Amino acid sequence: MNIKEDSFSDLLLKESFFLLVKPEDNIYSNTPLRNSFFEELGSLVKLGLKNIEISWSNNEKWLDFVSEIKLNFPQINLGSASIVNKKSIEDALKIGLNFSMMKFWDKDLFNYSRSKNYLLIPGIKNLKDLEEAIDLNCKIIKIYPIKRKDSLINILNFESIDFIAAGGLSINDVKTYQSLGYKAIVIGDKGIFKRKFDPKIYEWLKNN
Repeated sequence: MNIKEDSFSDLLLKESFFLLVKPEDNIYSNTPLRNSFFEELGSLVKLGLKNIEISWSNNEKWLDFVSEIKLNFPQINLGSASIVNKKSIEDALKIGLNFSMMKFWDKDLFNYSRSKNYLLIPGIKNLKDLEEAIDLNCKIIKIYPIKRKDSLINILNFESIDFIAAGGLSINDVKTYQSLGYKAIVIGDKGIFKRKFDPKIYEWLKNN
């Protein structure tokens, strides 16, 4: 597990954001919508997009959809998000994803993932949960929702931890949060408008 965490940490030194995609259920059966998504995603990957998360769904077609992304874009660091139960971990393992992110802190789920030698990054907003995660030797932590985090948390006090900021952020927030000590941010709802990726993400990839 330490090797996986170290490899992930090395990637964070080069890449500053994760694009979180939350597929609508109709994308699984709507061929034009699906093709449009893959075309747009391909354009972003060509420009250098490296980190993509797909929000986990209990929809039986989710596995096929994410497997297709992995097959079409083997070069990306592909993970799943909003992990809430063991099934979502098992689905990630079936596909061979590189990582997953929890929505909130769940000690039992974190330990279950560890038992499978799988990298699960917790979502944490209060100091108590942060300290518990660190006690379990967690090295990569998502602070979520970042705008409602515990004021007692000062990430600069934890030099050995790689922090990721998430919740209501856009590509415009990358530099701000890096200046605060975060290694990366997650761009979710503000990364997609009317089923199209934010044009500013294209601009940012072209210029960085």
